[in-house]
Amino acid sequence: MEFDDKNNNQEQNGEFKEDSTDQIDKESSPTDPVQSQNLEDDESNHQEHITETDNTSEYTHSGEETSENHSFNQTENEHHVPNPPQKQKTKKRHIGISALIGGLTGGIIATLTVLLLFSNQIISFDDAAPASQSESAQQSDSQPVSINVSDEDDLSTDVEETSKAVVGVSRLQKENIWEPNQETGTGSGIIYKKEDGKAYVVTNHHVVDGAEELEITLNNDETIPGKVLGSDELADLAILEIDGSKIDTVAKLGSSEDLNVGETVIAIGNPLGLEFSNSLTKGIVSGVNRSVSVDTTGDRQPDWTTEVIQTDAAINPGNSGGALINTEGEVIGINSMKIAEQAVEGIGFAIPIDSAKPLMEQLEEDGEIARPYVGISAAALQEVPPAYQENIALPKDVKEGLVIANVETGSPADKAGLQQFDVITKINGEDVTSFLDLRKFLYDKANIGEKIKINFYRNGEKETANLELTKRITDEY
Repeated sequence: MEFDDKNNNQEQNGEFKEDSTDQIDKESSPTDPVQSQNLEDDESNHQEHITETDNTSEYTHSGEETSENHSFNQTENEHHVPNPPQKQKTKKRHIGISALIGGLTGGIIATLTVLLLFSNQIISFDDAAPASQSESAQQSDSQPVSINVSDEDDLSTDVEETSKAVVGVSRLQKENIWEPNQETGTGSGIIYKKEDGKAYVVTNHHVVDGAEELEITLNNDETIPGKVLGSDELADLAILEIDGSKIDTVAKLGSSEDLNVGETVIAIGNPLGLEFSNSLTKGIVSGVNRSVSVDTTGDRQPDWTTEVIQTDAAINPGNSGGALINTEGEVIGINSMKIAEQAVEGIGFAIPIDSAKPLMEQLEEDGEIARPYVGISAAALQEVPPAYQENIALPKDVKEGLVIANVETGSPADKAGLQQFDVITKINGEDVTSFLDLRKFLYDKANIGEKIKINFYRNGEKETANLELTKRITDEY
């Protein structure tokens, strides 16, 4: 039935006009003595009919008459009486050629149409005659189509199991002293551990930042309170503790180390709030080890970079803290952010689970992530206000560096003799041109208790200081 409907639509659109022309040409062609005699008796009528049919066919196909067709029409119109036998043969030859061309064209169009219908599964081999069905059945038995149904079933089962470990996280804050705490934001979280009657949830720092209370919504829509054990702004991670007696499912943490671009991933979370809780979006890994600059101070200036997984699986507000899983249902990333620009689509980011695991352990046990600190506040040379530029003296060939604005008393920098307006240019031989460079060195390459060498300029002179890093105890660096 679908094949018939397709042909009817195509006939209405003029796509089969050439086939109909072919049929007319075949019917007009003298294939037996009776038809030949009829053609000779009423030659004028046949000439007029063939001319109109050929014109219509040529116009439908190309939109204009060909010079050959025009010549043929002119010849037909000039004769109104039967032609001599030689002319009759010429006319018959033209009719035969027209029929042959029409037949070939119609056959090609019909063949292409059938192939198109088969390729788009509008018709199938099941619509064939019973004999063909028997032959197809034998081929099907001997060469079964390879469809990984079991794999799809396993994927569905794994995803369903992991989605039970993804919860909603609601941030509650007090708006005034007369009202109870109100919900001011929602996100997602992953139950990754359960022991000693307690369960632990990992989410993003920005999901719980500023919360006075937390409500955790489980997969069965039950709500229980949550407690923040530790949180870190730079890692954008937070660990929550909840009542383990209510928890039956814990997510399986996989590995992001061997993740490849193009692999299928699924994002699970609560986009736009709990109304769409446990929504799933499917995509691929678009990139690994992406470095994304972020603003952690709210001044719209990037002051930190984070290594993330890029995916085109939709990550919307509310998905933050949710799970990015592989086809085996293992958590390989923690959904964190997306590029929210009108001209950008399909660029979301997740924290690699291998990077998150050691930080999660520190937050769970210590409530913070221990990092080395220097004890200074500073700014890039080009960001120093003009009013303070006169206090900075540098050789003409020094164009970049980190200018110290303040040194904390008793800090490693103070003990090493660093002062205000000193311009740091290198640490352990590596160039330092911004505050971001300092942070990256301290948090990615240095350790607490390590001694580092700092090259800096003071009053236009190059100097060196040796500094021993200690544990960060304030918001300064």
